[in-house]
Amino acid sequence: MPGKVTRASAVLLFLGALAYTAWVLEVVVRTGLDPVRTYVSELAAADQPLGGLFRATDLAAGLLVLAGAVAGLLATRAPAGPAPDPGVPRWARTDTGAAARRPWLLVGWSALALFGAATALDSRLPLSCAPTVDPECAARETAGLVPATHAAHAVSSGLAMTGALVAMVALTVAARWYGLWRPLARTGPALVALELAATAWTLAAVAAFEAGRGLWSLGAGQRLQVLLVAVWTGVLAVSVARERR
Repeated sequence: MPGKVTRASAVLLFLGALAYTAWVLEVVVRTGLDPVRTYVSELAAADQPLGGLFRATDLAAGLLVLAGAVAGLLATRAPAGPAPDPGVPRWARTDTGAAARRPWLLVGWSALALFGAATALDSRLPLSCAPTVDPECAARETAGLVPATHAAHAVSSGLAMTGALVAMVALTVAARWYGLWRPLARTGPALVALELAATAWTLAAVAAFEAGRGLWSLGAGQRLQVLLVAVWTGVLAVSVARERR
C-alpha cells in the first residue's frame, strides 16, 4: 500500500504543478493585462473575460496538490519493510517506518497541504476587479468599498504562499538530511534561494504599490514567485517517483 500511495502522491503533485502554471496561457491568449505590472490573481478577477478559466485551474491545482501532500504524509507515516536495525541511530535510518519520526517530513508535507487547501480556497474568493490597471478599482479598494472577498483573498493568498515557502524549506532540508529524493536534494537549495528572493521582490513591490510609489514590476516578481513554486513542486513529484522505483 505505501508504494501505491507514493505513486499517487507523485502523479497528483506533478499534475498540480502543471495546473498551477496555467497563467502562462497569457503568452498566447490576449487577456488585456500586462504581465510585468499586474497581479497573477487579477487574471481570475470576476470582471475579466477569462476569469472563470483561471479560477478553475487554480481550484484544480490546489486540490491536486492538497491530495498529493496528504498522500505523501500518509506514505511517510505508514510503516513498511523489515524492522529497523536497533544499532542504527533513528536519524540515519532509511526505512519508511522511521520516516514517521522525521519532523522535517511531517512539517513539509503538512505545509504543502496548507498551500494546496489555501490555493483552492483562493480560487473561490476572486477579486471583483483589477486594481493595478483600473484606477477606480484601486480607489474603491483603498476606501474599503470593494466586496469582502478582496480582504479574504489577501488572507488566503498569504496562507498559500506561507505554506509553499515552509514546504519548500522543510522538504528540501528533509531531502538533504535524510538522504531522500536526489533531484530535490541537488536542486532544492537553489530553488529555495530564488523563491525567497522573488518573494522579497513581490512584497516590496506590493508595499510600493499600496503606498502609491509605482508598481516596481510587481507582475514580473509575482509570476517568478509562483513559477518557482510550480517548478519546485514538479521536481518534488519527479523525486518522489524516482525514490519509489
